[in-house]
Amino acid sequence: MEKIQFLERIKTLAANEDVMSVNTEINELKSKFQDFLIEEERKFQVASLEKQLVSEDDSIPEVIHVEFENSYEEIDPIKEEFYAIYSEFRNKKAAFASAQKLEQEANLRVKQNLIEKLRSLIKHEENIGVAVSSYKEIHEAWKNVGDIPREKRQDIQNEYSKLLESFFFNLKIYRELKDHDLRRNSQLKKELIEKIKTLFSVESIKEIETAIKAFQNEFDEIGPVVNDEWEHIKTSYWDAVKAIYARIHEFYEGKREELKLNVEKKARLLEEVKTFISSLESYNSTKEWEDKTHELLAFQNTWKEIGFGTKKENEELWTSFRELCNEFFDKKKLFYEGLKAENEKIAFVKRALIEKASKLKESKDWKETTQILVKMQQEWKELGNAGQKMEQALWREFRGACDSFFNTKQKHFEEADKNNEQNLTLKLDLISKIESYFPTEDKRKTLNDLRDFSAAFSAIGNVPFKEKDKVYSTYKAAIDMHYSKLKLEGAERDKVQFQSKIDSLKANPNSEKLIDREKRDMQNQIATLKQEINLFENNLGFFANSKGADALKKDVETKIKSAKRKIEDLQKKIKLM
Repeated sequence: MEKIQFLERIKTLAANEDVMSVNTEINELKSKFQDFLIEEERKFQVASLEKQLVSEDDSIPEVIHVEFENSYEEIDPIKEEFYAIYSEFRNKKAAFASAQKLEQEANLRVKQNLIEKLRSLIKHEENIGVAVSSYKEIHEAWKNVGDIPREKRQDIQNEYSKLLESFFFNLKIYRELKDHDLRRNSQLKKELIEKIKTLFSVESIKEIETAIKAFQNEFDEIGPVVNDEWEHIKTSYWDAVKAIYARIHEFYEGKREELKLNVEKKARLLEEVKTFISSLESYNSTKEWEDKTHELLAFQNTWKEIGFGTKKENEELWTSFRELCNEFFDKKKLFYEGLKAENEKIAFVKRALIEKASKLKESKDWKETTQILVKMQQEWKELGNAGQKMEQALWREFRGACDSFFNTKQKHFEEADKNNEQNLTLKLDLISKIESYFPTEDKRKTLNDLRDFSAAFSAIGNVPFKEKDKVYSTYKAAIDMHYSKLKLEGAERDKVQFQSKIDSLKANPNSEKLIDREKRDMQNQIATLKQEINLFENNLGFFANSKGADALKKDVETKIKSAKRKIEDLQKKIKLM
């Protein structure tokens, strides 16, 4: 029901002069209106938060926005007018109830006076005409009196009915009319009992309550029945009435049980929400918070679906539930505020990476720039997310700079690969020659041939990038096979092996890097040997002139000479490289 419909409906109901006939419906309408306000308040909280988030972070997906059609400026005037009408109705009902009570008490006094008049008429009036006329006046007045207090109604009616029975039985003039009237009354009461029984098929309890009251009043007003049938009619009447009231009682008992069960369901749901809220501190990502927000909204929908509970308990549970929901949204707000500050820090660093990448995108130093950009990409990944508002834009700019370099690099090597196809053919032909080469008995000539093969392989130039490792491995296996078959010894073997190693390094696609690494290793060995020589030379000064000391001194001098020879050998190798 929309807000305007609530207002129009209460206006219509409050305009009814019979306030008691619409009292239950107005109270139900008020409860529904309160539910409507609570739901609007919840929507407003969610919409306000989402609106704030959208204003701060325009990358939040629209699918998580909670639609909210009614602002407080639209609802407050309707709320005030609704409760003003309801307050006026309550005052009107209270005044009606007070007036009704006074009226019923006045009616009670009138009926008591009529009973006294009827009692006096029965005892003292001997004129049949006057008695009949007086009875009619009393009975007409009795019917027109109206309701009296419920707790007095049965007793007063019973007293009046008994006096009526006495009057009719005592007046001879009614003897002939009595039988007809009594039988007619019997028939009317039997028909009324059947009407009461039809109430079992009526669905609305409110309609049943209104009808049974009217039927009881009508039954009492019909008058006495045939004496022989009275017990049967009375038993049938009360059986039907009691059955109807039993159904009414059962309905309200069921309602009370339903309200009790709803309170129990809401209490259990409240405990679930408390457990849910207790884990708030562990949420550290936007996905977790959004997932948990959907869970909380599901809790709220479940709460709404449960229905009403007993008024006091329902209000207490709702207060606790609403406080927990407020706590959730307050902490969610704090999380996003903190996240925003952290995202800004990350964004600052990423902008610096973008600036650096933009400067490198025109670089033609393919190897070093590739290493730098790959390292920057890893750093970008390790920095984390800068938030949905900025991350995508920053990434597109950074990715654009990187792609610009890598696309240029790829185009460069694709063109180079086309130019290197002939080199691939030349190297494969050379490898075939190396594999089919048959060494002579002259080792020197064989070594020269092998070195010529290596020089020729290095001179050919680069091959397509995807083929370089495979071609080099095939070449090295072929050349190493021939070197392994040469029977070399001592210094010659070392020199040939080193030269072969240098030739292999030069033929490797990564020759520059590998040769530099080899030089550094040798230079480190030289530095270590020089430290050892310094240590040995320092120790020579500590040896005394004795037979044992001389032998030890000669051993140290031998080690010094050996280290110096190694240094010379390494220096020659470095020079050769």
